Amino acid sequence: MAATDQYEKKQQSSAELDSYVEAQENKSLLRFITCGSVDDGKSTLIGRLLYDSKLLYEDQVESLKAESKRIGTQGDEIDFALLVDGLAAEREQGITIDVAYRFFSTEHRKYIVADTPGHVQYTRNMATGASTADAAVILVDARHGLQTQTYRHSFIVSLLGIKHVIIAINKMDLVNYDESVFNEIRADYETFSDKLAFKEITYLPISALKGDNITESSTNMAWHKGAALLPLLDKIDCAEEDLSLGFRMPVQLVNRPNLDFRGFCGTISSGEVSVGDEVVVLPNISASKISNIICGRNNVSTACAGEAITLELEDEVDCSRGNMITAKNARCEISDQFQVNVIWMSESPLLPGRSYFIKTGTQTLAGVFTALKHKVNVNTLENEPASSLELNEVGIVNLGLDKPIAYEVYDKSRDLGSFVIIDRITNETIGAGMINFSLRRAGNIHWHTPDIDAAARALIKQQRPAALWFTGLSGSGKSTVANLLEKKLHARGKHTYTLDGDNVRHGLTKDLGFTDADRVENIRRVGEVSKLMIDAGLLVLSAFISPFRSERQLARELLNADQFIEIYVKASVETCEKRDPKGLYAKARRGEIKHFTGIDSGYEEPANAELILDTDKYSAEQCAEQIIVYLEQQGFLNADD
Repeated sequence: MAATDQYEKKQQSSAELDSYVEAQENKSLLRFITCGSVDDGKSTLIGRLLYDSKLLYEDQVESLKAESKRIGTQGDEIDFALLVDGLAAEREQGITIDVAYRFFSTEHRKYIVADTPGHVQYTRNMATGASTADAAVILVDARHGLQTQTYRHSFIVSLLGIKHVIIAINKMDLVNYDESVFNEIRADYETFSDKLAFKEITYLPISALKGDNITESSTNMAWHKGAALLPLLDKIDCAEEDLSLGFRMPVQLVNRPNLDFRGFCGTISSGEVSVGDEVVVLPNISASKISNIICGRNNVSTACAGEAITLELEDEVDCSRGNMITAKNARCEISDQFQVNVIWMSESPLLPGRSYFIKTGTQTLAGVFTALKHKVNVNTLENEPASSLELNEVGIVNLGLDKPIAYEVYDKSRDLGSFVIIDRITNETIGAGMINFSLRRAGNIHWHTPDIDAAARALIKQQRPAALWFTGLSGSGKSTVANLLEKKLHARGKHTYTLDGDNVRHGLTKDLGFTDADRVENIRRVGEVSKLMIDAGLLVLSAFISPFRSERQLARELLNADQFIEIYVKASVETCEKRDPKGLYAKARRGEIKHFTGIDSGYEEPANAELILDTDKYSAEQCAEQIIVYLEQQGFLNADD
């Protein structure tokens, strides 16, 4: 009998454990961030939440007490910020630098909270934390009220589509729990947030350090009738608000282990899919049906959003990484031209006309910001004119990609409407963007292919067309060498045209100045003109300082691989100043010319130029002859070569 009782108890205990595990697995998950200005108490708040939720082991509490006495800022009290600020630099300075993620759970739901930094130079980290959040707790120091970072973080939170916001007015203990202070800050924020796209704003007076209104309502602020912070978080409805999107799956990998299997792997972004469903592969619009769905190691009949799956299709369609598989009757949009919001995260400014890598979903493309419409003043939310975006600035920009993509606007899908911006030279992530809408008229413009093509035009001229791109400092000899070269080519009966830096500024680029942004646009236009002239079968001699590698790379990528010849006309600044044929260096030294390359604006030497002509050592005549030899060897002077 005793053995039977013991067996039944074990069975009951096992059932209870299974029930508990199932209950924990079925709890909803809320991701939220804490943000705001420096020293508003974000880390302290999260530490207090973890402490009051009784999620710390005894040894963690004892260690926290010891650390608080050693390096804490709260005297004999526990410094809860130390639970989150893990970096040594953070503890030394008493600030948050990186994004710290913490998990905790209550009776009602599970949480992942991102503690984001308040310093302006780490705004990029704050945006990273906000990009996956369902809600935001924006802290405000009751002593100081709204700060610039409060405005900036609020705007970014709104821009990133977070609808549920709690304005936690912290450190109420330091203003004697004064209701009038709370009401004044609330009124200020209500005025500011009128233009933001929040669905719900809740105002809450708290003291993170003392624990007031964190897990339970505070007796020190009986005048506040609302719930405490944790009950508020428990009640936030983070369910997907827009369920109208159909099945969407960006293709991450084409799985082809053998000749008998071809599967398309990815994570479902929205909707659900079943065996037998009709689907379309975008952007190339190839139709098929689902023949099998594999989830993990199992074949399943249906899969839904959030699941990582492998799809088999009935037909051998053209589908590769970066494509989108969608429901046939509920397709994504397709475009290569967009108006977008951009959060700029680099010390180097965003310059319209410069080429960047754009990573969206599972693909990376080349993209150019064709026009900066305006930037946003984060304090007033007013639009202001701008020619570039600086670090931490937000702007509305037109973006052109090198090929069409399947997408959704950001308001409908965070996954399919967002992208990151990558520097083509350093491969650093330098910005984040959100698609507002397609520039639909751009999608109706198509390249007209005439019957007479570039090869036919080149053949009749008995030459291979190319762009000879002369780059170097002012006074290095670019125009002189290009002029001599054109004479030699003309004497051979070759068809050429020289695009000189000064000449194009009399017409094609007369509206541009000499700022970095204008220089980028100047080179972009010249590159496009060079492309058209090469299509006409010409040898194009482009003589420009073109100081930035990225713009020279953009010009190169406009053409076929064998049509761009970069010629670095090399000379020291001292040599260029001695020549100074136009007196420009002297004016720049006197401060009469701003943004002058070599004096107060930098020049990036070519890394892989086809030719380097050192005009410190060789005459212009000798340099021109070096180019002729190169063109002969490479077969540019005879179309049959």
